[in-house]
Amino acid sequence: MRIAQMAPLAESVPPKLYGGTERVVAWLIDELVSLGHEVTLFASGDSVVSARLHAVWPRALRLGRPRTDPMVAQAALLEAVARNATEFDVIHAHIDWLHLPLLSRLGVPFLTTCHGRMDLPGFADVVRHFPDAPFVSISDNQRTPLHEANWIGTIYHGLPADLFRPSFEAGSYLAFLGRLTAEKGPEAAIRIARAAKMPLRIAAKVPRGDRSYFKEQLEPQIDGEQVQLTGEVNDDAKRQFLAGAAALLFPIDWPEPFGLVMIEAMACGTPVIAFKSGSVPEVIDNGITGFVVADEAEAVEAIGRLSELDRSQVRRHFEKRFTARRMAQEYLRHYTALASNRANEAIPA
Repeated sequence: MRIAQMAPLAESVPPKLYGGTERVVAWLIDELVSLGHEVTLFASGDSVVSARLHAVWPRALRLGRPRTDPMVAQAALLEAVARNATEFDVIHAHIDWLHLPLLSRLGVPFLTTCHGRMDLPGFADVVRHFPDAPFVSISDNQRTPLHEANWIGTIYHGLPADLFRPSFEAGSYLAFLGRLTAEKGPEAAIRIARAAKMPLRIAAKVPRGDRSYFKEQLEPQIDGEQVQLTGEVNDDAKRQFLAGAAALLFPIDWPEPFGLVMIEAMACGTPVIAFKSGSVPEVIDNGITGFVVADEAEAVEAIGRLSELDRSQVRRHFEKRFTARRMAQEYLRHYTALASNRANEAIPA
């Protein structure tokens, strides 16, 4: 098939450091290419993928200097796709809602994967204007606020089976990996680690809009001994960071649409202790790949039960449920169905 992928422009594909959506798009593209499909990525010019790259902006917006109005870059993205749309059998968008007015009028089959939360103000109002636009959710829970959308399936994220080498030795510390925002639960992770009397290592980025939260709420608690801040990590450092951990703490306080870090930990053989919110019960097999808990007290108790889990079993469940190959094959089924429906509509009665 001839497949177009539309990526966000905030980060390159894959991202240089933090960036879950762009990382998933890169893995999906690599698998589609390895399965023999012609893939074109519309993204920033500093992206590096195995597909054909159509650069719509020179550099990812987050790291680019001087800073660019994001709407200008997004307009360039939409124009590039519009000019080339008829070259493709299907277009796959990863940019939330922005493309809907355009792609709904181009006559080329398309689908949308929204990678964020769906309960933001105004989102439902926009989607109601496009009742036939096909959406794929990344967890069943993600759909909850937006039942009226045209959901055609749920496809869990996947990552390359050989990206992380697992470690089956018991780890010596607890890990927290993600954005340092209140909804991700870093304060809870610190309290849990202290209550369990275990060291906590934090590998995370501080979002620009949350620097005051970091300075006021987190920095005073990072003592460099029991609680250590590593900063953002690349894939190499991430594997070592996760593989050496006794468990990943995921004490979220928001409706997490998927939680890529959970399957990254599983790929390393590292169990996950996570609050029961959003996608967590769908991603974690409770008592096998980790523990789904209700609160901090249960999380501390779960740390005491880590010896009950088999890290090789954690890895096997990752291989069964969360590889990029499985993700790509599931998307391909939808691409084929959408292209076939379009072809049938074009045949005169």
